[in-house]
Amino acid sequence: MSHTRTRLGSLFLTMLKIGLFTFGGGYAMLALLEDEFVQRKGWMDREEFLHMAAIAESTPGPIAINAATYIGYKNAGITGALLATVGICIPSFAIIYLISLFFDAFRSLTYVAYAFNGIRVCVVYLILSAGLRMWKGLKRNALHTVLLISVAGCMIACSLLAVKLSTVVYVLAGGMVGVAVHLVSRLRDERRTK
Repeated sequence: MSHTRTRLGSLFLTMLKIGLFTFGGGYAMLALLEDEFVQRKGWMDREEFLHMAAIAESTPGPIAINAATYIGYKNAGITGALLATVGICIPSFAIIYLISLFFDAFRSLTYVAYAFNGIRVCVVYLILSAGLRMWKGLKRNALHTVLLISVAGCMIACSLLAVKLSTVVYVLAGGMVGVAVHLVSRLRDERRTK
């Protein structure tokens, strides 16, 4: 019983820490989540983390909350899912609430604007870091390489041409290609066995 409480406490405090010190949303959090739960705690392996990230991105809701819920449930059941979700949400809620109280005065401070400009650079680094770690963890094959190059090319082209395209389109397209490749390889295997 005390082991379960210790694990629940550790899960809650870790999510609280990640929620408090991560700027830039869920993608920026992925690098910290992987570092904490794959590298430090060893509560999941890299392959499972990649699957969790894909599921968290594909399901409705913010990726950080979906990831926290998954990690919490995997490690401590429903109570863990609840504590992890609450832990990751509390810092954002508290910070946004405090900012909303003093928004007009806060917005006019030049040092605050400078701080946010500096934070943007860190957010780009965290998102890039998470992407590179996930890429390193993927099995190298033609499908993954083609999907990566295609999505990156589309994102760059859309940015340069100022075309607004939701990330949902990329996720759905990648999912459909993955399912199609799986079905084709399955049909090929069935024909070989006949």
